[in-house]
Formats: sequence, structure tokens, C-alpha cells
Amino acid sequence: MLPDIDSLALFVRAAELRNLTRAAEASFITVPAASRRLSLLEHQFSAQLFERHSRGLELTPAGEQLLSLAREVIASVHHMRAEMGNYATGRQAVIRMQGNTSAMTQFLPGDIASFQAAHDKVRIVLEECWSEDAVRRLRSNEADIGVVVEGCSAEGLWTRPYRRDRLAAVLRTDDPIDEPELAFSLLLERDLVGLEGSSTLTRLLTAQASSLMRPMPLRVQVRSFEAVCRAVEARLGTGILPLTAARSFAESMHLKVIPLTDPWALRRMLLCLRQKPDPASPLGLLVAHLEAQAAADDGDA
Repeated sequence: MLPDIDSLALFVRAAELRNLTRAAEASFITVPAASRRLSLLEHQFSAQLFERHSRGLELTPAGEQLLSLAREVIASVHHMRAEMGNYATGRQAVIRMQGNTSAMTQFLPGDIASFQAAHDKVRIVLEECWSEDAVRRLRSNEADIGVVVEGCSAEGLWTRPYRRDRLAAVLRTDDPIDEPELAFSLLLERDLVGLEGSSTLTRLLTAQASSLMRPMPLRVQVRSFEAVCRAVEARLGTGILPLTAARSFAESMHLKVIPLTDPWALRRMLLCLRQKPDPASPLGLLVAHLEAQAAADDGDA
């Protein structure tokens, strides 16, 4: 006999609250009913899940393991309800998409909006993340398609070229540097403002500094492009961001943006999927649309 979802949800509440009475109240059932449900779970799994003390409930090792698994099951059920709800509203397909921060800040939202305008029976659920997270979610079947920066590990995935971006220095308008372009090495004498260390961009810059036998002088690390620009505006250092993204903040924050001359500063984006999609499927149509949008922009450049 399989455990029911309500009993798993009660177990999670009891584990989080460490109190049977409060878990029962949160589940809108009586304490005896809650106790019976938890006892039935222990019987079904042939394992003791809680140590019961006067101070409340304490998870056993088996309970700790079930807590992690139960949270995944409940999250999957919520996702299933959301997915099926799309069919009730007339949508015939849902595509889960992960976009890296650079793409989300620059061109991906516009590309998705134009696809949705032409395919109103398809719903795209779009989430921003780092490139490595997009790859991990693809491999774990939590996403259907990802946009990542070339250089992150995408072995075993089906990939297609998408867009390109160029990295640029972000400085205050009163900064003495006033060149049309500059080399990354010239910035290593300064305090730098960057994204957190897990980002593809920060790892790239750190590797390039190392290749020049120089330390990466990061003074401030933040989680968004806007936060980088805010820190530069506050005179905390010099930022390095994708050119188009940086320009979107420049005027309002009194910044100037100078492209880097280094060859590696021109980066490619990739579309990543677990396997090549059927061209006639919603996922195949989305890939074709994104490639066409990128090609049109390259032609205009």
C-alpha cells in the first residue's frame, strides 16, 4: 500500500514544526487522527520516523531521509497540478525553460514573447539561473530547455548556437579611463565588483586573471547585474558585465561602459536540451524560433 499525499504532507509539517499538535492544526485534523496517520506511515515503511519526547518530535535517521524524499514528492505533485491546469485553460503544452542571467537581462524575454504571440497554445515557464544550474536541471528532468554560456559543462546534452555577447568594463562617468575599448589586464590594478563565485562569468574572469599570473582583485561580490552597477555607482570598484546588459543601467546610474578587446570577451550562448527535439513538436518549434531570432539579429549587426 502506497502512502497518500496528505499523510506525507502531515509528516513534513510535523518534521518542520517538531510538534504533533501544531502539525495537526496546520493540517486541519485532530491530534489523534494525525497520530494515527504518522503511525500508519511508520508501519508502511517498517521504520520509526520520530523519537517522541516531552519537548516534541525528533526525526530519526529514517525520518530525515523520508523528509527529503517527501518534499520532492510534494513538489512534484504541485508541479503536476500546475501543468495539468494549463490544459484546463486551453494550453496544450508546457515548456520549462531555464535562462542564464546574461540572456535573461538582454534578449531572451523578447524572443520568448514573440514566440508566445505566435503559439498561444504553448505555455513557457521561464526561470533565471546560472548556466551550471540550468545544465543540472536539464539532466535531472526539471527543465526541458536551457540557455547557457559556452564553457560550462554540457557533455551529453544536445546543443545549438544561440546568441553572442561581449563583455565590457563598467565605470562611473567621472572615471579617468576614457578609451573606446580596453584590455582586461588594465583592470587588474583596480578593485573589481563581480557576481558571486559560482557564476560562469566570475569563474571566467578568475581563470583569465590566473593566465596573466595575476590575482583576481574582487572587492565586492553580488547576485545580479543591477547590483554590480549599483556598487560601481557607489564607488566600490569597477564592474565587468555583458555589454548590452550594462548599457541598460548606464544612463540612470551615471555609468560608462567600455567593451573589452580580449578575444575571450566575445562569448557564445548555447541552447541545451537532453536530446534533439521533433521539429514539429512545441519544443522543436521553440528551438527553431530562437535560432531564427538570433540569425536575424546577426544579420542586422
